[in-house]
Amino acid sequence: MTDSQNQAAAGTAEGQGPVTIDEDLARHLDNKREELFEKFEIRDAFPPEVIEEAEQRTDGVQEEIQAEIDDRADLRDRTTWTTDPIDAQDFDDAISIERTDEEYILWVHIADVTHYVHPDSNMWAEAIERSNSVYLPAYTIHMLPPMLAETVCSLVPNEDRLAHTVEMHLDPETLTYESIDIYKSVINSDERLTYTQCENRLDDPDAPLHEECSLVYELAEQMHEQRKADGSLVLNPSRDRAHTIIEECMLKANKAVTHELMWSRGVEAMYRVHPQPSPEEWDEALREIQELDGVSIPGGSWDDPRKAVNATLEQAPDRQLRKIQRAVMKVMPRAKYMNDPFGGHHALNFEIYGHFTSPIRRLSDLINHWIVYTNDVPVNLLKLCDRASEKQISAERCEREYKQFLQEVGLDPYAVNNRGLVVVEEEEEDDDGDDEGESGEDTPR
Repeated sequence: MTDSQNQAAAGTAEGQGPVTIDEDLARHLDNKREELFEKFEIRDAFPPEVIEEAEQRTDGVQEEIQAEIDDRADLRDRTTWTTDPIDAQDFDDAISIERTDEEYILWVHIADVTHYVHPDSNMWAEAIERSNSVYLPAYTIHMLPPMLAETVCSLVPNEDRLAHTVEMHLDPETLTYESIDIYKSVINSDERLTYTQCENRLDDPDAPLHEECSLVYELAEQMHEQRKADGSLVLNPSRDRAHTIIEECMLKANKAVTHELMWSRGVEAMYRVHPQPSPEEWDEALREIQELDGVSIPGGSWDDPRKAVNATLEQAPDRQLRKIQRAVMKVMPRAKYMNDPFGGHHALNFEIYGHFTSPIRRLSDLINHWIVYTNDVPVNLLKLCDRASEKQISAERCEREYKQFLQEVGLDPYAVNNRGLVVVEEEEEDDDGDDEGESGEDTPR
């Protein structure tokens, strides 16, 4: 690596290495987590019957996949890769991309979790109990047993995996769906990239996957700009290219699936509904933003508050970004899961939206996978929607309180979250008294 590359790498999570703590502080963190789990009714350990079932479903994996190939689309020869944070423990989404003269073709491959976790299984019942994974800095409470989520349900490189593929043919000018096809598949990921590695591939023309990463970024950037032009709220204007790729591709796939469920099949599903603030609430937020030092809302954007916020964030001083974000979030109603999409998703400005791309960590996605596969809607769907919404609130509050505690004990939650934690054993004092001066001989007895 060149000196400039080494210097750039030193600023990444990979380059800095984990945050270190001593054993005493580690015990304090353990105790705090247990306290929060009890407070928010979050179950950490899995029941024995769930563990036993997960172990059984991880036996004979490759033989089972081979038996499935004839009944699925075989996409193992298609260039496919995952992009995740450096500390990701499971990889539930992968992408493939192609460009012709007439269209973009985007494949989003999602781990086929419902092949292993179904309504008659103990793991399904446990997933409903938990409803989502909880991500604390350097500590995860999984929705599904890790022995399943991190093995057969993880799209690891160079191994055949069962997937649920969303194939989207997009008009190159308007980026509208020319066609949407959702089907079971078998894939074989070529590589697992971190966000930093993806950025490096985009910059290096000779690197593997450079052309594919560049092509999907070209598409993702267009989708991002189109969303903003349409009125989608973008509170993080400085997101890097790798995050843009994943966010836009997953949004496009989620939207495709829920449009398919609503318009083509007319079925209930777990839709994500985000109500809009009242006009008075939006006015309050915009006034607060306008009064910030060095901030001015562009005159032509006031008709749509979301566009006004987007335009303001793009030109506001960095020191004011968090204050602008807080002013918006303060008036935003909470998004929730519902069994119909009425009301749409205000922040995204999507008429219909739902989750599909993270079935390892969200109940909503797991349920929607089952509905897509079977066209069968659970009889207690509304109750499941309420459960998922409530448990998401609990997870967010638990995460917020744990981060506050980290700050109280002198740890940076952001650093811990991105670099992880390592417990360093405390040095023991010598037993012969030589710690008193250099030899102990000059110390009075």
